[in-house]
Amino acid sequence: MATVTSTRPYHIIIFGASGFTGQFVVEEVARSAFEGPSGSLKWALAGRSRQRLEGVLNQAAETLRKPELRTEVEIIVADVSQADSLAIMCQQGLVVLNCVGPYRFYGEPVVKACIENGAHCVDICGEPQFLERMQLEYHSRAMDSGVYVIGSCGFDSIPADMGILYTKNQFKGTLTAVESFLTIHTGPEGGCAHDGTWQSAIYGFADSGSLRKLRKKFGHQPLPVVGATVKKRGSLFFSKEIDQYAIPFMGSDPSVVRRSQRFLYEGHQELPVQYSAYVGVGGVWSLIKMFCGGLLFWFLGKFGLGRKLLITFPEFFSFGVFTKAGPSRKQMEGTSFSLTFFGEGYAEGLDPSQGRPNARICTQIHGAEPGYVATPVAMVQAAITVLNEPQFLPIKGGVYSPGAAFARTTLIDRLNRHGLVGLDLNSSFVSNIEMGNIFTLPSGGLVSIFTILLIPIQSFQIYMKCHGVQAN
Repeated sequence: MATVTSTRPYHIIIFGASGFTGQFVVEEVARSAFEGPSGSLKWALAGRSRQRLEGVLNQAAETLRKPELRTEVEIIVADVSQADSLAIMCQQGLVVLNCVGPYRFYGEPVVKACIENGAHCVDICGEPQFLERMQLEYHSRAMDSGVYVIGSCGFDSIPADMGILYTKNQFKGTLTAVESFLTIHTGPEGGCAHDGTWQSAIYGFADSGSLRKLRKKFGHQPLPVVGATVKKRGSLFFSKEIDQYAIPFMGSDPSVVRRSQRFLYEGHQELPVQYSAYVGVGGVWSLIKMFCGGLLFWFLGKFGLGRKLLITFPEFFSFGVFTKAGPSRKQMEGTSFSLTFFGEGYAEGLDPSQGRPNARICTQIHGAEPGYVATPVAMVQAAITVLNEPQFLPIKGGVYSPGAAFARTTLIDRLNRHGLVGLDLNSSFVSNIEMGNIFTLPSGGLVSIFTILLIPIQSFQIYMKCHGVQAN
């Protein structure tokens, strides 16, 4: 069990605690302090400004009615641009929760400092290029140091990654393919997201070509396809299952799930699952509004001046989806998400190499507002799992996806019983049925036009998804 000592006095250090997401992580750690090793959690805040961190503590103390936070929680001044300050920070904690983004600019120094100073690192990154580059460049060093670096431990991508594992465990036979559908629901106050996510989208879109080059450096062989190959859906189609139009989700979830499936296949000889992710985009009017915003994003994101305009005026160019102030607490209270998994495979005793799948399963995760309620819960529970269940993590340290790191732990149970967010996993299994296409694509001129024009808006929509925003 992880222990706190005089030389390493904290179980958890929240780095970037004064950021928009960081302040909600602070509140969640305060709520979960009784879940630490031996029933208590020693923790601290870290960031550039002591004054701002004190303000976050005061706000958390008032919101949670815990005045003791003002005196019991200590503050560490650390700056991502000052390596010495990061080293001092990492030497004082067992796990660093890194909330400082965009990670492509500010994430690597924290990973490096954690590995060099023996602190595990958990982040909430949704940027595939950063996540995969950290694995390529730091996995061996982290293994040698016995340090776990576990990325994408927020809404991106714990629900998708752990949801696949849950679905596989519930399936009575050999699960061979899963499609997931995300839907977001907002209340009467509407919804928006903080512009930090908008900035990550802009820079990620501008540098998308680098990801393809990066993946070639791994030299991976393609994962084997078990059972029947699942055809990819179109760029736009109507899903009867979620009763709205849907598009492929091109964010971090597919990348993260693929990394987990490769780890489980190569390290534990588990058959990989084919995975496709989709996001609901609403009705025709939603498509029109998103197309206009996505077209602006696609065009301006191609050159420097355009990117500067997008970053300076996020609310204008995103039609109010992203703001510098972020969502209000009332907006967050009225927002929720559902992530539904439709899986198919072969019932017990059947050979996946023979014939078409004959069984299917549906599982679903329901949760509170994704970006600033579900994300802090997922991040904090991931850290608590690292502290409490080191014997169930991969045998050595390294850079891992959530599914690779937590496949043998109780993280799913922790999330499922965490009443604040109400992550609820339900499943139903049907076998001996004739499998057909789960979703249909209607014909028609309007759909054909949007199929052609939708490509530039996908990058816009996926970042709307990341923090729980859907056009109405």
